[in-house]
Amino acid sequence: MSDRPLIVQSDRTMLLDVHSTAAAPCRDEIAPFSELVKSPEHLHTYLISAISLWNACSSGLDSKAIIDTLERWSRFSIPEPVDYFIRETCSRYGIVSFSPCDERTFFVCVEGSFHRAQLLSLPQVRRLLIDPDEETPRALMRDRGVLKLALIAKDYPVRDLIPLKKGPHLGLGLRSVRLSGSPFTVRPYQSQAFDSFWAGGRPGAGYGAVVLPCGSGKTIVGLVAMACLQTTTLILAPNVAALHQWRREILDKTTLDESLIGEYSALEKEIRPVTLCTYSMLAVSGGDDGEYRHLDLMEKQDWGLVIYDEVHVLPAPVFRFSANLQAVCRLGLTATLVREDGREKDVFTLVGPKRYDVPWSELEKDGYIAKAWCHELRVSLADSVMMDYATASGRGRHAIAATNPAKLDVVAALLERHSDRQILIIGQYLDQLEEIRRRFGFEMITGRMPNARREELYDAFREGRIKVLIVSKVANYAIDLPDASVAIQVSGTYGSRQEEAQRLGRILRPKEVDSHFYTLVSRHTVEESYSLNRQKFLVEQGYSYEVENWS
Repeated sequence: MSDRPLIVQSDRTMLLDVHSTAAAPCRDEIAPFSELVKSPEHLHTYLISAISLWNACSSGLDSKAIIDTLERWSRFSIPEPVDYFIRETCSRYGIVSFSPCDERTFFVCVEGSFHRAQLLSLPQVRRLLIDPDEETPRALMRDRGVLKLALIAKDYPVRDLIPLKKGPHLGLGLRSVRLSGSPFTVRPYQSQAFDSFWAGGRPGAGYGAVVLPCGSGKTIVGLVAMACLQTTTLILAPNVAALHQWRREILDKTTLDESLIGEYSALEKEIRPVTLCTYSMLAVSGGDDGEYRHLDLMEKQDWGLVIYDEVHVLPAPVFRFSANLQAVCRLGLTATLVREDGREKDVFTLVGPKRYDVPWSELEKDGYIAKAWCHELRVSLADSVMMDYATASGRGRHAIAATNPAKLDVVAALLERHSDRQILIIGQYLDQLEEIRRRFGFEMITGRMPNARREELYDAFREGRIKVLIVSKVANYAIDLPDASVAIQVSGTYGSRQEEAQRLGRILRPKEVDSHFYTLVSRHTVEESYSLNRQKFLVEQGYSYEVENWS
């Protein structure tokens, strides 16, 4: 049975023996209908969930094909509860489907009188139908996304058969040689990611999320999409620095003229055939009526493609924007679909299903991202804050533990240990970062700093003129600092798994030396419990994680 590397368990988890010679083909076949939960050294764990099965169904798989795959690779019989869950969950996909009617409306088709009666009894569904008592009711195109949300809330994923519109043509291609003069090629997994997203333009494709580790070149997948679809494109990203990175990448790797790229942010208000916009701009409401004026303006533009960078941080107002863009190609890019607010179903429904995923450890093994070592250093509370911590409560305790003054001596020791490296010192609390800046004299970037000055410091770090840079959470997302190989995290946002993935990603660009990610945690405090959640995420991605009592 050594050629059957999979163990399927009754709780719908699956254990994959990565040492088996059949591990790779097995992984490739189960990935379309399961979620990678953790990937440490010997056994990778996958989960079969409702969303993972609906992802598979949207790509053309059915319950029979999924169960046949499990029976082919499983070392033991498939547990009956798993078999039932797969058949029942897959059967729900397509019970409701949308099909075109005219320019203003679409048909809402529901299979079976039971499901029809159940859905029509829901006020949030019935109110969106024009003629609910007709055999095949209709709804307005403008309500397409809102209706999808109401249906997924009741576990009715929609099969959307309404064709995506073709946006205005925009001629551009990928360069074979960058402007910098070095060759440029798309990596195999980046091509596979786009192919999984686009699927030749067949119905039901052209929208969804691609999950790739930080540092692996998610932006390139977006550029491939732009070059292949050749249409007007809106790129949404978390901050202005990320927008500027997108601009650099577009100019360096595509033939698009700079005059066709616009920035829509707090600094600029340009709408061009390719427009770069921050999420925060769309989330800003104005006036007494509470309208989202920038969001409304973007909705009125004729986009052919919308790219959501770091789609896992999509703010709530942008869900409304996405609900109104269901006729447009939508590509989400992220290192993790984990959302601390639990709105993964909304991303699945409005942006689209997960189309591609690859384990971090696989890309590390192939040399596409740096080999990284993760260290948690436990630091005793400084005498000066022990009594303050003992008498504090709630968030006050976390703040005292996170800003423990004893951590500064550890920072000094790590700076000496890695004196030949480029180092990022990352933290949550500005007073703590300011204290580090005063003690060591390094430059510091926070959200209060003007964007122009931030860019100057990032450029100085990229060029090696600055060896150490202190950064707040403003640098969590989409900052390309390829030579950074050491990160010292002095404080974080409670137990945020998103943040841990992003901060580690700052040092994962491939390079000749291994990378080191240090997290400083105050011993015997609430910070230890928060660190367990962050630590679990990294271990599950296959990273070596060492815990050491520093003092």
